[in-house]
Amino acid sequence: MDLYKQVLFALIFLLAVTHAWAAPQLVIDQGPVELTDFKMGYLVDPSRALTFEQARAQSFKETGNRTSLGTDARVAWYRLALVNASNANRELFVHLPHAYHLRSVSIYQERDGKLLRHEPLDLNRAAGSDLMYRGTVVFPLTLAAQESTTLYVRSFSYSHQWFAVDVFDEQASRLALVSINTDIALMVGMLLALVLYNALLYFATSNKENIYYSLYLISGLTWIALSYGLVASVFNGYGDAVFQLNMSLITMPIFLLLFMMSIFETKLFYPTEHRFLQGLIALLTATLVWSVFDISAALKPASSLAAFMMLVTFSVSVSLYRKGHPLVKYFLVGHSFFVLFNILAVLTYKGMLSPSYVSSHGVGIGIVLEALTLAFIISHRIKLLEDLRASQEDLKKQAATDPLTKLYNRRFFFPESAYLLELARQAHTPISIVTLDIDHFKRINDSHGHACGDQVITYLAKTLKEESRTVDLVARLGGEEFVVLLPGANLLEASQCAERIRCAVQALNFAASIGEHIQVTTSIGVAEIDSRQESIETALARADRALYEAKKSGRNRVCQAEPAMISSVEALADRVSA
Repeated sequence: MDLYKQVLFALIFLLAVTHAWAAPQLVIDQGPVELTDFKMGYLVDPSRALTFEQARAQSFKETGNRTSLGTDARVAWYRLALVNASNANRELFVHLPHAYHLRSVSIYQERDGKLLRHEPLDLNRAAGSDLMYRGTVVFPLTLAAQESTTLYVRSFSYSHQWFAVDVFDEQASRLALVSINTDIALMVGMLLALVLYNALLYFATSNKENIYYSLYLISGLTWIALSYGLVASVFNGYGDAVFQLNMSLITMPIFLLLFMMSIFETKLFYPTEHRFLQGLIALLTATLVWSVFDISAALKPASSLAAFMMLVTFSVSVSLYRKGHPLVKYFLVGHSFFVLFNILAVLTYKGMLSPSYVSSHGVGIGIVLEALTLAFIISHRIKLLEDLRASQEDLKKQAATDPLTKLYNRRFFFPESAYLLELARQAHTPISIVTLDIDHFKRINDSHGHACGDQVITYLAKTLKEESRTVDLVARLGGEEFVVLLPGANLLEASQCAERIRCAVQALNFAASIGEHIQVTTSIGVAEIDSRQESIETALARADRALYEAKKSGRNRVCQAEPAMISSVEALADRVSA
């Protein structure tokens, strides 16, 4: 029995050892080769000093061909065994599509324990390398029929180990290299459009939130273009200088916080929350300065600070929401998207979550969704401001308008008429004034009531608007007294207008009650204003004297005022020269 247990234990141990040392193999058969989903081996090198001979002697763990090993695996080795099971030679092309964000990469090819080929690549000099094409390392090799080979790839990353490998034949390789990442291009195009639009808004309105939002977008699209290979594919840029662009991960939250402070007006209305945001900006700014000297070292505390920022911004947003800010609820929605997708991305980068499209593109998706939400906030704020301006304009209009007749009131008439008088003086054009009131208006009120009197006044106001020009300024000065300012009209033209008004009022057939009609007439005074020396008040006084003359003469008539008296030697000289 003891012997049986010993044999069984030995078999189990042998199977375990065999499984541990078995390397995943990628079998190439007949037909097209387009392998994008398979298993391979990996080894993390914490010392960053393992040689090829030392690494190949180690035990490799199994992972997928798209993997993320986290921020601690700065150097990792990957092993891929290729077997040509066909009866013909196969030209293969091994792609490393994420190589653009590495510090260096080395590829070793061995067969039967012998090193056949070694291709090292320093990304600082990758722009001129035959191995690099639009951010993808391409390693060509030939496998004879029934032949096998093993590839070892040493990957040295700047921050986190995000690795991928694909195997293609020549045709599939060409298609993969010239393919366009439509989704990434769409992200960048959308953000660029928003940048342009908000930059124009800033120049048009000088609102700081528009420029902060634009700078936030520029930071976000810079990181997207860098992280997803657009910088490499479009500009053929790699290495230390390009990696420095990761500072955008620090500038992005800085501009987001500045945007919050501006659009929510925290300095003015929420001083406590404002101080929290200011403190966070100070910490991020210090990290940004650090990143100028050592971006790789600065990114780790920056990541922790970003998590703290999310906590602070959420806390501030909730506080503002409780205090009733109308826009903060939309910010909470957009920021929730940003936080959710960033959590997925961080878990993937740290190797705690298997890579997928959503998780590997989490930061980009989060940036775009938050950017769209912030754009909505800006547009909604513009609408709120427009509504406020409309409300203010309505209040101004109400303050300048007589509530009964909807004509301008005394408060509006005098400053506006003074302005029109100044324009006439500068343009050397005539300007006249007409003043009128209702004949025997007190008798109408006493006989038929104030409600009837109000209706008479309303009808008269309507008649004045109908018989006046669109450029004329019509106002109710009070009671039954009205005035019309006529820019560009001389005394004769103003008198003709006054006569039309008088006839129109006389023609009104006003029913005071059932079977009873009121004959309404008006007396009118007209004066041409001497814009060189006369004020509105003086001209109005002359027109009033003409109005009283019309009343004394029997009412229901138009009287012209006497010309203005010359009050100065300069005015006399001007009149003589004219």
